[in-house]
Amino acid sequence: MFGASVRAILVASVFAMPAIMLPGTSADAIQMVVLLSMIAALLVFVEYSSEYPSLIEFRDAPPFNRIRFVAFFSTVLLLTLIARGATVPTSTNGMLHNLGHLIGNAMDFPFSPVRLMVLLAPDTASLAEIDQIRIHAGFAYLISLAMLLIFVTLVRVMDWPLGHGAFNFWINLPLFDPTAGGDVLRRLKRDSHVNVALGFLLPFLIPAILKVASVYAISPTLTDPQTLIWTMSAWAFLPVSLIMRGVALMRIADLIEEKRRRAYAQAELQVV
Repeated sequence: MFGASVRAILVASVFAMPAIMLPGTSADAIQMVVLLSMIAALLVFVEYSSEYPSLIEFRDAPPFNRIRFVAFFSTVLLLTLIARGATVPTSTNGMLHNLGHLIGNAMDFPFSPVRLMVLLAPDTASLAEIDQIRIHAGFAYLISLAMLLIFVTLVRVMDWPLGHGAFNFWINLPLFDPTAGGDVLRRLKRDSHVNVALGFLLPFLIPAILKVASVYAISPTLTDPQTLIWTMSAWAFLPVSLIMRGVALMRIADLIEEKRRRAYAQAELQVV
């Protein structure tokens, strides 16, 4: 119960952070954000206080979800501090802005995901607003790449998920039905390839979709600080999260394949 409560509070704080920290947020917007934060906290509390899984994958295979949460929390926090520095300048906000400026310029090259997000700036956007988009995109994408690098290192070096004991397939993959048909190993590898492919394509597809949506005036307004924060956080986090899931599924498939190989070898020895 204590662990579930802490997780719920942390999740709620992420959703409420931009609305609370950024000045000029209307009372109606704060009330809506508080409601969404409470809903997210309730879902997390129910999931982690229950003995049986329902939605969240790899909940008993740390630090998969912890890495994702820390990366998302860091992204939202840093982008919020940068946006806050535009109206409430401090030394910390200024340092983050300068660092983000360097990162954004380094990652803003032709055909890069950051360049595609910068091109979403409306025609009426000022140079300062375009620079904010570049800074937010560069910072968010760099954090997501660091998240992926850390997880791949844990898989290759620290033998995830076996470092925390036996891997329970049902608890960690509640949405995967092993009885749905077909070989489990083949389905895991197929899902892994699909997740990795989508993860690589989404940073390029999302800007294209938003650009098409802007023609019909349904694209998010990137000059609004809160909209910019959530758009960049989702754009950077979701694709890398899919790649992490693909890597995790491939790792589980390798473990199953290795266990089958040992079982077949042992069966052959018994026959001999």
